Amino acid sequence: MREVQTPGAGETADTASAPAVAPPARAHRRLALSTAIFSFATGVSRVLGLVREVVAKNYFGVQGPVNAFQIAFLVPNTVRALVADAALSSAFVPVFSELLEKGERKRAWRVASSLIWLSLLGLGALTALFIVIAPWVMRPLYPHDHALLVGLSRVLFPIVALLGVSGIVVGILNTYDEFSIPALTPVAWNLAIIAGLAIGIPHADTIDAKLYVYAVSILVGTVVQVLLPLPWLRGKDGRLELVLDWRDPYVRRVFKLMLPVTLGLGLININALIDGVVAGHLIDPNIAPAAIDAAFRIYMLPQGMFAVAVATVLFPSLARFASRGDVDGFRDTVSRGVRQIAFLLVPASIVTAVLAEPITRLIYQRGAFTPGQTPVVAGALAAFAAGLTFNGTMLMLNRAFFSLQSNWVPTTVAFGNLFLNGVLDVAFSPLGTWGIPLATSLVNLAGSAALFVFLRRKIGRVGFREIASSFLRILAAAALAGAVAYGVWAPLDAVAGRSLGGQLVSVLPALAAALAVYFAACRALQVREMQALLSLRGRLRRA
Repeated sequence: MREVQTPGAGETADTASAPAVAPPARAHRRLALSTAIFSFATGVSRVLGLVREVVAKNYFGVQGPVNAFQIAFLVPNTVRALVADAALSSAFVPVFSELLEKGERKRAWRVASSLIWLSLLGLGALTALFIVIAPWVMRPLYPHDHALLVGLSRVLFPIVALLGVSGIVVGILNTYDEFSIPALTPVAWNLAIIAGLAIGIPHADTIDAKLYVYAVSILVGTVVQVLLPLPWLRGKDGRLELVLDWRDPYVRRVFKLMLPVTLGLGLININALIDGVVAGHLIDPNIAPAAIDAAFRIYMLPQGMFAVAVATVLFPSLARFASRGDVDGFRDTVSRGVRQIAFLLVPASIVTAVLAEPITRLIYQRGAFTPGQTPVVAGALAAFAAGLTFNGTMLMLNRAFFSLQSNWVPTTVAFGNLFLNGVLDVAFSPLGTWGIPLATSLVNLAGSAALFVFLRRKIGRVGFREIASSFLRILAAAALAGAVAYGVWAPLDAVAGRSLGGQLVSVLPALAAALAVYFAACRALQVREMQALLSLRGRLRRA
């Protein structure tokens, strides 16, 4: 894999072999269209994920044994991030793309097949080992409900092996610019869990039994999620087969690349595990871990719809530019991705922080989720929102380094973030539950800055001036939108009250007003990303 290098003095690009680069306006429109489609598909799954959380919080709230469930789920989820799913996919896509670019399509599919079976065997063995040693692994992580904690972790851990397969399948589809189906598979996952809760919980007599219903529903949903995209592999220019060619240099390269990717992505999830453990030990084990998770689920809605959409859509293009050595195309794609993420996430960050309590109340406050729990979750949500844009920026910049197969750079940054996150978690724990998400937001800011510095050293200019110019305009428009959101919500809330209907009457108009003001302000300030959105609207109308 060649690294992207800037031509030196006196050097010229080989124009006869250089790939054609789309004009900037056309590239902006293509990015906007692809992102819109992926965002819609991801949005559907994220909204259903939020519905799933609403149903779960209605049954369990955020106090009591459900906190043991959160820690039990964090452990396999952290291991999944280390050795499966996104980690495996991020290492696999650049290698698979390179083989396709070279015309070695049969070998590319043979590598994919080998990786699927090797992952299934290796992660299956890891799952069996964990089931045996779970009592010793889980006991130090949470101070209460040890038997429940161990039992739930054993039920949930097989998702690691299942998602190892999913990481390769999704990587194949994304390489062929197929994003919608992978984005919609979580819809089936969420529906399976919601159905499991609705059917199983009425037949469970104790809170422990109900939590086991929840865990089994997640496991069944994961099986459905893995199997659903398989039919869409048909019709591509290859097929999966039963092969275990672990000696293939490209298979070994994926595992070699996966080590730093695993550490980089896994360390992010280890941060989440540390957050939960610190919250359980130093703040309040009866509410803090589950409250942080509840806030995180709302925070993930715009992050998943927008940042993940932009980064996922652009990742295969970045890998192709890197494989060709096209530094200009690579640089422009990274810059556009960061600006598009800022355009989408800065207003979401400000409006979410301003309306954190009414949003939390509207989404969660019913059933076992009592009014006394709302301020705790809302405080955590506002603190998470402060770092939303920087989290999306880190996601985009990590993909840039993965495309260059310079995976140790984001891994080094992730190690630094891990240390900083642990220090800030402990330092901010006296603030209460919201101190943990505040630490996360500051870590996101520091990580984004570090990745920008390292990327500039890697490829030269990264278009930071254009990024900063767009960001300042976007920030001004978003601040105005946040002020309007609160100005609309406050008087309506005073009149409409706190019933479900009253909250809808106050929150939804506030969000609509904020959105309208933001778009109007961006248009007046000539935000470049707004122009891409307007071009997309005209294109959709013509279609």
